[in-house]
Amino acid sequence: MKAIALKMTLMSAAAALLASSVSAQDMSAFKTGPVFHDFGPHAAIDGLEPFAADTEFSHSFDVAKAAEEGARNRGFESAARFINMHVANGVAEENIRVAVVVHGPAVLDVLSAEGWAAHEREGENGNAAMVRAMLDHGVRFIVCGQSATAQGVSADQLIEGVEMDLSAMTAHAKLQQRGYTVNPF
Repeated sequence: MKAIALKMTLMSAAAALLASSVSAQDMSAFKTGPVFHDFGPHAAIDGLEPFAADTEFSHSFDVAKAAEEGARNRGFESAARFINMHVANGVAEENIRVAVVVHGPAVLDVLSAEGWAAHEREGENGNAAMVRAMLDHGVRFIVCGQSATAQGVSADQLIEGVEMDLSAMTAHAKLQQRGYTVNPF
């Protein structure tokens, strides 16, 4: 019994140490902009060479995890961060092409107000304004048709401008054929 109690105490201490190191992160250096001023925070890194004027990115993000209640979808925000940090470091906004492939429960994060209500979701879609702003800046949101079907979502329930493809796999394959790299995390 003492061994079990000691093991539990050590596990609790390790968990507390991990939690304190995570919560002790200094995010004060992270700022939004220059493209998205309400989301997509990034930090300036001293000593880096600026990007060449002709630098181009075609990059896709795979987002399957839905936002926590009342929060923005972290995967969507990562795509905004990618744009903000590269424009802030000299890449022309028009040289950055970003696509967000949405599947699994995250499909619900791209529902229009009508779609949100049809799925009996409480309040408002906390991602709608961010998705709209990103769409307005040329970011593509592509929903997996297989996930949409599993979630009971039809194309007419999506935020205007959000696309639907046969599957997330199909969307990624098409994007890769067009030279998009895939965010590895």
